[in-house]
Amino acid sequence: MEEIQSYSDNYRSSSSSASSPIGKAPAGAFFYLRKPGALRRPISFEDSPEWDDVEIDPPMEGVDSIHITTTTASPSPSKVNSGSLPSPSMPDASSSIVERKIAGASIVWKDLCVTIKGKRKYSDKVIKNSNGYALPGTLTVIMGPARSGKSTMLGAIAGRLRAPARMYGEIFVNGVKSPMPYGSYGYVDRKDVLIESLTVRESLYYATLLQLRGSFSQKKALVEEAINAMSLGDYADKLIGGHCFMECLPCGERRRLSIARELVMRPRLLFIDEPLYHLDSVSALLLMVTLKKLASTGCTLIFTMYQSSTEVFGLFDRICLLSNGNTLFFGETLACLQHFSNAGFPCPIMQSPSDHFLRAINTDFDRIIAMCKNFQDDHGDFSSVNMDTAVAIRTLEATYKSSADFSAVESMIVRLTEKEGPYLKSKGRPNDIIRILVLVWRSLLTMSREWKYFWVRLLLYMMLTLSIGTVFYNIGHSLSSVMVRVSAIFVFVSFMSLLGVAGLPAHIKEIKIFTHEESNQHSGVTVFLLSHLFASIPFLFLISISSTLVFYFLSGMRNEFSLLMYFVLNIFMCLLASEGLISVVAYIFLEVFSCLLTLVFMNVIMMLVAGYFRIRNDLPEPIWKYPLSYIAFHTYSIQGLLENEYIGTSFAVGEVRAISGVQAVRGCYDISASRNAKWGNLLALFLMAIGYRILLFVLLQFRVRMATGCGSDCLPRVR
Repeated sequence: MEEIQSYSDNYRSSSSSASSPIGKAPAGAFFYLRKPGALRRPISFEDSPEWDDVEIDPPMEGVDSIHITTTTASPSPSKVNSGSLPSPSMPDASSSIVERKIAGASIVWKDLCVTIKGKRKYSDKVIKNSNGYALPGTLTVIMGPARSGKSTMLGAIAGRLRAPARMYGEIFVNGVKSPMPYGSYGYVDRKDVLIESLTVRESLYYATLLQLRGSFSQKKALVEEAINAMSLGDYADKLIGGHCFMECLPCGERRRLSIARELVMRPRLLFIDEPLYHLDSVSALLLMVTLKKLASTGCTLIFTMYQSSTEVFGLFDRICLLSNGNTLFFGETLACLQHFSNAGFPCPIMQSPSDHFLRAINTDFDRIIAMCKNFQDDHGDFSSVNMDTAVAIRTLEATYKSSADFSAVESMIVRLTEKEGPYLKSKGRPNDIIRILVLVWRSLLTMSREWKYFWVRLLLYMMLTLSIGTVFYNIGHSLSSVMVRVSAIFVFVSFMSLLGVAGLPAHIKEIKIFTHEESNQHSGVTVFLLSHLFASIPFLFLISISSTLVFYFLSGMRNEFSLLMYFVLNIFMCLLASEGLISVVAYIFLEVFSCLLTLVFMNVIMMLVAGYFRIRNDLPEPIWKYPLSYIAFHTYSIQGLLENEYIGTSFAVGEVRAISGVQAVRGCYDISASRNAKWGNLLALFLMAIGYRILLFVLLQFRVRMATGCGSDCLPRVR
């Protein structure tokens, strides 16, 4: 913290003299403006990396390789310009280990444009002819007001654009126009998508198992490296979401965990969308200092940011300032202050540079000025920028295009692209079988810990079964009990399937986790569906057999083991089909309230056409009989259970006559007289359970193809 404090004092002293005239600046003071004669000097090409393909040494046992590695490929930011900030001091590890080199990875975007498809054509430009670069060992920030295109630009550079966006231009990695191979880069979304029932170490370990090949000892070493790199040692064994009276992981540590999850790959490039999202000032500064240390290992970091404090701003190496998709400046952070001063917008004393930038280019401030046009405080005018924001944006853009900084960027791009550097090597991924097993084990662990997902549902099922069983207690086997038994089976099946809606939040959470993992190529559609199916089988079977045993013996069903086993299988298949339907609806809406209304409505409709309230053959044929009664899994479950109960039995009518169970039940429900009919209904339930998952597979696959296919004019997908 002493390093941060001394560094912040220097930076505050520089900001206090930023807007003062050069002639009045105290001798030897550290201030924002460049030295006289340095304004037109282009950026030195010493800043560009030398393309020496240096192999990375294997990790030393017991040593944190992320912290100890150093790089010669990345320059010190002070080399670029004489007015640069000094980098914060890093821990000196030279006394305990041997320095090792890492081949850096630079990235260049040239004439980058992104358009969004309107009603008829791709017309709305989100990013307009942007040029820039990022070098190894540096922090490059894309900054701008809301809706300026920051996240879109980051996604375009990383190849993460989603349809209907379309990208034009060129992207070079180490001077080569080619997609980044798997494992060479990491991408951290704005919102943290974490499994809250896992600990920090478990979350990273499962992420490593999904992403990389290798032995378990190697993967555990990578996990420990990532934990040390992001300073998560004190939270390594704590649950992310809290459980059993444990506190939740703080927001800052959750953000660190999201970044650490990508660090297990040891990426050359790391893209982070809003790393300080929902963080307080202290957590933000600590996270940025951690990222600065991470950049010192040779990793190239590019991230977006809306606003930052003065201390955080001092950690940036380069800034790309956007407004409505236009690049108003690209270059060093201090050069950006000089650029605003040249354009007529010097940064006032005691004001954060990022606040000043956003104040000048954010059109929302025009409305504030209009509302407060008669307002003046005791200190003078309301704002230091006394012109319309649109005029300020045009002035800044014109000043930048005619400046030496713009020419220096163009020259640097030519320098970085004229010579090809080393190709990034792809890292091997585990095969699908391994990933399925990992996801199944992870799902079983999370389900057992997530009391809302399984334990509360099991309790509700048991309470419901006890209620139904006691209401229909000891029905008996007389002819008069036939209609009561049909009612009991109908109520049991209908309410069991309806209660499955309690697992809806868990399904939504799993789909969101899959979406995140699939976008980073850590999972796949087939892997997700199979693992989700296999993981749900033990819990659904446990619910089926426990509920069935209670209901079966309380209500007094036929006491035969084979009939009991069919009853269990029937309920299990019914719940499996219900879970498939819930997954499809959860994917379509991804919102609890909409999914809940839809599922309750669909279950009620299925109850109506199941043949209990009115025999299926008597239902109106359009819609109700065809197709609703045939696509309702309630119909097949109830019919199969009644055939299981009544086929092979008879009821006495008087003293000399008896009727079969099929004839007795047909007065209130239509069932088949075949002994194999119940197996046909069980097969129908199984096919419906598989059919819902095939439908979900088609929907997920369609989403993946839409995400990867952004037009024929688009660059190759950066992967």
